[in-house]
Amino acid sequence: MQQNGLMQSHESPIPAFELAITIKPSDIDELGHVNNVVYLSWVQDVAIAHWDFLTTAAQRAKYAWVALRHEIDYMAEAVLGDAIIARTWTGTARGVRFPRHTEIIHISELGDQKILATAVTYWCPLDRGNSRPTRLPTEIAAFFGK
Repeated sequence: MQQNGLMQSHESPIPAFELAITIKPSDIDELGHVNNVVYLSWVQDVAIAHWDFLTTAAQRAKYAWVALRHEIDYMAEAVLGDAIIARTWTGTARGVRFPRHTEIIHISELGDQKILATAVTYWCPLDRGNSRPTRLPTEIAAFFGK
């Protein structure tokens, strides 16, 4: 559901998570705006930060994630000096496919928010011991409505 142009995370079994982003000069391409590949790196950065926030060191030592698919839509450009946040939330898991939704958002000086890009990434959990897809314990699977 959208409200004020922003996707609401009410469909997620857990609250959305936000990460402030600093645009670096190296993020800017020859057109003078953030390169599209950088947006994808931000999608990964906020996913990792959310995972780190939700889990214990022992859980992170046991499980790793690999991306199976990225779907990203670019709506507007970001430039050096823009205030940016990445907002992410989980979707409902199906089998070993665990969806994560992300919005890259520009925050104006007045506090208005404008979505620059949206993404859905499908992740698969791996057992770090054997690098194979694995079932997650109930307390982690619950983050994905499983």
